[in-house]
Amino acid sequence: MPGIRRFGIWAVAIALPTALWAADASAPQEIDTQKSTMTVRVLKSGVFSAFGHEHEISAPIQQGKLSEHDRSVELAVDARKMRVMDKDVSDKDRGDIQETMLSSKVLDTAQFPEIRFHSTAVQNAGEGRWTVQGDLTLHGQTHPVNVEVEGKGGRYHGTANLKQTDFGIKPVVVGGGAVKVKDAVRVEFEIVTKP
Repeated sequence: MPGIRRFGIWAVAIALPTALWAADASAPQEIDTQKSTMTVRVLKSGVFSAFGHEHEISAPIQQGKLSEHDRSVELAVDARKMRVMDKDVSDKDRGDIQETMLSSKVLDTAQFPEIRFHSTAVQNAGEGRWTVQGDLTLHGQTHPVNVEVEGKGGRYHGTANLKQTDFGIKPVVVGGGAVKVKDAVRVEFEIVTKP
């Protein structure tokens, strides 16, 4: 009997870490905010669009988690930390664009400091590819968006297209409409999960 009891203790000692690892593998993984990036691209239009600027905006991910097992993802961006990265403008112009973007004319970050995404459905689109449907909360409004994702092993990249007007944001117009930004914007991201 002592031998059987000892064997039982060893079996539990071996099986318990395996069970815990399996449970942990299905748990959501935190997004590594230091290694993950999100970029918003705003394009120009209008008669004199050649004189306007296309904007590249860094939108650092504040927090988030994802699970391939549960097919879910959620993340948050601090809109106040979004930065205009345009390289073909002066520091002064970049500062003016930044101020306009954060002001009540566009994002109104004083009133709506956070942007959130929460997945509602994930469809397999091939090996290592998914179409993620979810709710995006931006500028105080929540609307569904589709996100195309590729990746594996804790590294994922993808894109989403959305319209500013869907979220109550009026695209910026200058020169009486001769130069303006397009309503549609493109979001690109690289997400890395913590080990």
